[in-house]
Amino acid sequence: MFCASLVTGYAQAPKTVADCTVHFQVSVGDDGATDTRTTKTVYLRGRDVRIDMQSPEFTQTTLYNALRGSAVILREIGGQKYMSTLDADKWKKFNQKYDGMSVSLTSETKTILGYECKKAVATLKSGTVLNIFYAPAIVPSIAENDYQFKGIPGFVLEYETQGDKDKQKIRFVAVSMNLDPVPAVKFEVPKSGYRIL
Repeated sequence: MFCASLVTGYAQAPKTVADCTVHFQVSVGDDGATDTRTTKTVYLRGRDVRIDMQSPEFTQTTLYNALRGSAVILREIGGQKYMSTLDADKWKKFNQKYDGMSVSLTSETKTILGYECKKAVATLKSGTVLNIFYAPAIVPSIAENDYQFKGIPGFVLEYETQGDKDKQKIRFVAVSMNLDPVPAVKFEVPKSGYRIL
């Protein structure tokens, strides 16, 4: 009897994902219209994460290293390239709208990419309520991938965020996940070609 419960408990332990590439579909506004011109791709490799956002107006790449707690943000707007380096304190300030966020785990579920996902409701200090769906069977090797996912007990495969300039909600839904190793070159910081901010 003891062995059976031990095996059952072991089988339910989440698998840590340390290498993967996840592509997200983006939709904007209350009607949930898909924005086919905007893409988001997340690359995870050990303690490094890279997040690429591309739209017709701008391109942004965030390179975050969990060991140092620091990030580099690369932006391209109108042909101009900018680089910002954020140490741990600046990174925390950059994400301050998520500090003090309360998370309520619910029993609602849905299947995304073959994973049963549970719903979490995040309430920001501002009162903004955001819905998150996470797969408890898998967890990323970096808990703060993205920063707003701290405290979510699984890999986030669908979530809402809110634009800084307006109150419109933006929804991201994972449409593919590749568990092949991600090349280290994806996380290299460019040595030239960017204006330092």
